[in-house]
Amino acid sequence: MLIAEMIEETKQLLEMAEERLQQLRSKATELLLREEWKEAIGAYSQFITLSKDQIFQTNQQQLSDPDQLQKLRKSLCLALSNRAEARSRLREFHGALEDCDQALEIDGTHFKTLLCKGKILLSLNRYSMALDFFRAALLHPQASGSSESLNGYVEKSKKMDLLARTGALDLSDWVANGFRGKSPELAEYVGVVEIKKSEISGRGLFAAKNIDAGSLVLVTKAIALERSILAGKDLCEDAQLVMWKNFIDKVADVVRKCLRTRNLISKLSSGEDEHELEVVDISLFRPETEFQVHSSDKMEMDQMLAILDVNSLTEDSVSSNVLGRNKDYYAVGLWLLPALINHSCCPNARRLHVGDYLIVHASKDIKAGEEITFAYFDPLLPLYKRKETSMTLGIHCRCKRCKFEAEISSKQEVKEIEIGLERGMDVGGAVYKLEEEMKRWKVRGKERGYLRASLWCAYSETYRSDRSMKRWGRRIPAPDEVVDSIINVVGGDERLLKILMEQLKKNGAGLMEMEKAMKLAREVYGKVVKKQAMRTLLELCIGANE
Repeated sequence: MLIAEMIEETKQLLEMAEERLQQLRSKATELLLREEWKEAIGAYSQFITLSKDQIFQTNQQQLSDPDQLQKLRKSLCLALSNRAEARSRLREFHGALEDCDQALEIDGTHFKTLLCKGKILLSLNRYSMALDFFRAALLHPQASGSSESLNGYVEKSKKMDLLARTGALDLSDWVANGFRGKSPELAEYVGVVEIKKSEISGRGLFAAKNIDAGSLVLVTKAIALERSILAGKDLCEDAQLVMWKNFIDKVADVVRKCLRTRNLISKLSSGEDEHELEVVDISLFRPETEFQVHSSDKMEMDQMLAILDVNSLTEDSVSSNVLGRNKDYYAVGLWLLPALINHSCCPNARRLHVGDYLIVHASKDIKAGEEITFAYFDPLLPLYKRKETSMTLGIHCRCKRCKFEAEISSKQEVKEIEIGLERGMDVGGAVYKLEEEMKRWKVRGKERGYLRASLWCAYSETYRSDRSMKRWGRRIPAPDEVVDSIINVVGGDERLLKILMEQLKKNGAGLMEMEKAMKLAREVYGKVVKKQAMRTLLELCIGANE
């Protein structure tokens, strides 16, 4: 009699638990449909915990019903899949992937989970893995009702995977349409580069093979980005503080949600003990690389703030171009690999901002083993102004250009030219005087480019003034000669391209002259568009600045 009572009591408990499960499932489903993601996660978590308990208890019973057990497991699988969906909507990808894996342990062909995991992997830029799950979902009987959207995911994954492997980026259609519509979604790409100890500062990014001017170095999406509709120079101090706070909150949110990203951010410099920084393997920054991280690894707020202070970038930097609607905004963001690129007054790389993506390309030929560098501040400034800015940023540039200019800046003639320009000296006269002094000092090659770059403001103003050119034009070098020598030093620069285009417009452009301009355009904007689209890009970017 006692055994019969125990069986009856167990049945009643199971029925009560089943009723409670039904209530939780209905509540969770309703929250999911209403897109109340956080609340849905809470309801599904309760359901999952209770389901696991009931499956355990059912397994312990001698009289367990196989059909009932199968029903519980099926409900648990769906709940895990739905919680993964809700978590992915909140960009809690780590937890979402764990839910998908648990669901697939129960049913390795569960359609909704295969689709959900594919979407998550695509969001994490793991294109080839995402493709595998979308293809698996296509084989499921349920795929017939959504084959069109699934085929779309398959094609997108294939396209992104190809871009990620080859770097074959082409923005021609978007540029030719005048940047209309949304910014194109790009694929993360890491070229043949490596991280090594740098003579400039701590670690740096180095070319592992020769890179031609204009060629892609890497493409990466911002970890976090904050934009303001006002131009940067018009932002008041309070607005800048609000932007910075919002940016910090976004990074902190990512750090909390994604263990992998937290781990990678923690490997960036905080500005201290640069010589002791770990030289990490470049593969860690490739999205498809999997490595073990632990939830116990914490990042203190002070550490995160120090890292952001050193590594965050603004879109409107002197070494960058901004395409599309981004031009209407001022933005600060964190991009991981570009944060490892050091400064040089003779940079060999530039940035191109498209949507939330940052594209790094070579602005001049880079040899294998050479460090890839940006200009953190304007390289077309005199040495003393560059030194003032570098002190503000806490940088001590020891490049060949700075060393050469430090030696020659002590000459009285250089001081006279600099003082004269500050006092309103005729710019054409200043250019003529510098050119004559360089002849007398027997300055040749790159060293001539160094000094011309430092006095670019005077050269530019002279070439743009009909009056100055009428007086000095025959006694100073032609614009294309000066532009060539400066490009050899600082690489492609939009201001140099603008002068060249103005001269071509004024004097007429032959085939050779136009090809020269296109070559410089590829160094400025990178090889991201075809020739005809590059002409459109020149009109949009150069013309807009006139």
